[in-house]
Amino acid sequence: MKEGKRLIATPLFVVLLVVESTDVVFAVDSIPAIIAITRDPFIVYTSNIFAILGLRALYFAIAGFAKLFRYFKYGLSVVLVFIGVKMLISDFYKIPTVFALIVVFSIIMISILASILIPEPKLAVANPGTQDNSNEENEQK
Repeated sequence: MKEGKRLIATPLFVVLLVVESTDVVFAVDSIPAIIAITRDPFIVYTSNIFAILGLRALYFAIAGFAKLFRYFKYGLSVVLVFIGVKMLISDFYKIPTVFALIVVFSIIMISILASILIPEPKLAVANPGTQDNSNEENEQK
């Protein structure tokens, strides 16, 4: 924003700096995990760049799905529990990647199908024409 000939920073600019710096911190934090998978610097850098670019857009996509499908957030919760259990038992038993992908995909699809197939419960709404006026009658007496 300009004030006279000087540029001034608004509080929104500070928020933008904080959000972008946390993106960079998380991207740098994930580099050792990627290096454990591959030593190719091209893959390491490009995967981090795409993660930074796609993460915010992915949030809004998932938020839209959560509004559209009422059981979607529960499906995501089950996926996170599955991934957590997979990480906990990884020293004892290695779950094949294909199996893990099938489980994650199945959980997401089941939550979406449940949202479509199970009707939303109807809330009981009082009919305005049948109000109980007994309190008003008692007060008038």
